Amino acid sequence: MGELDTFTDALDYPVYVVTTAAGERMAGCLVGFASQCSMDPPRFMVWLSKANRTYRVARDASHLAVHTLRDDQRDTAELFGGRTGDEIDKFEHIGWRWPTAAGAATAPVLDDVSAWFLGRVEGRVDGGDHVGFLLSPVAESPAGPVRPPLLLLSDVVDLSPGHPA
Repeated sequence: MGELDTFTDALDYPVYVVTTAAGERMAGCLVGFASQCSMDPPRFMVWLSKANRTYRVARDASHLAVHTLRDDQRDTAELFGGRTGDEIDKFEHIGWRWPTAAGAATAPVLDDVSAWFLGRVEGRVDGGDHVGFLLSPVAESPAGPVRPPLLLLSDVVDLSPGHPA
């Protein structure tokens, strides 16, 4: 049992799909460690496990795309959290596009998600078994007519990860 288990077991927060690209490589994974960390300037920190392929691609990437999922998108969470890009091309199983607002191809954006933003990598922080990527937003999805309920950690806690954390 870890020193934070009692505290973190009480938390229930959104999970995210993070996608990225570097050269010809694309990757994406389900992420539970992420948060806005500054309002002015706007910044968001997302933490990627050193064990997964998305981290290996993100090390060479200039941008990451961060997506929120609706509570009915467990299948998307399973694709990005329960499968590894070392074995399958996740992007063959889901709609995606390059964001036009950012100009050049930077990071794939998933078509059917609650919301997304594209962030330029401003810095990296080694946090142990995860590395934090500090993102500066450069593009985002348009606001929807309503805010749908989001997929939460408690909705996917039973997923078997494609890679160990």
